[in-house]
Amino acid sequence: MAYNDLRTARPQSSGAANSVSTNKVLRNTYALLAMTLLFSAVTAGAAVALGIQQMNIFVFLIGAYGLMFLVHKTANSAAGLLATFAFTGFMGFTLGPILSAYLTLPNGGALIMNALAMTGLTFVGLSAIALTTKKDFSFLSNFLMAGAIVLILAMVAGIFFQIPALSLMVSAGFVLFASAAILYQTSEIIHRAGETNYILATVTLYVSIYNLFVSLLSILGIMSND
Repeated sequence: MAYNDLRTARPQSSGAANSVSTNKVLRNTYALLAMTLLFSAVTAGAAVALGIQQMNIFVFLIGAYGLMFLVHKTANSAAGLLATFAFTGFMGFTLGPILSAYLTLPNGGALIMNALAMTGLTFVGLSAIALTTKKDFSFLSNFLMAGAIVLILAMVAGIFFQIPALSLMVSAGFVLFASAAILYQTSEIIHRAGETNYILATVTLYVSIYNLFVSLLSILGIMSND
């Protein structure tokens, strides 16, 4: 993926040109997404191997949102690719301690594989719906905005109140939120001429997949009394 591909040309008046532009953004987005997921898996494995302990929540938030801000600031340049890998590598590294904790459980490996399989199937299924039906899911934008606010408040409450039922509700909420975000972002690429930056599209889908996996893993752990 060359630097010149970061932004595809504005769609011409013809439907064929618009289709070519859309397919190019989708192709670049899924290619970069695959590479970032693989890189995250490598950094997560390294964190497990090194026995990294769980990161302080405030350090995590500063690192995650700081790197995400960097991605958005550099998304229209070649530096955006480096920022994207820095962000996804960091997120994968912070996933390591979570995986380590689950691996200490008798059925921890099975829980991780089940969550991984469910995440993959959910992403493929939702992407297929958006791509094959060509339905415009822009109406989900208000739901995503409201959902983000509710989930942030619920997360803050979860920090102070260690209630299993609340954790389950937050995880279930993130599953719904991440699923809606996948539909929305894919729809934006298909239907919005301005959605031409595959770096920003990749980061959005990556965060959705990350949240989906962690949330499903949490739900499976709670349901198995672990």
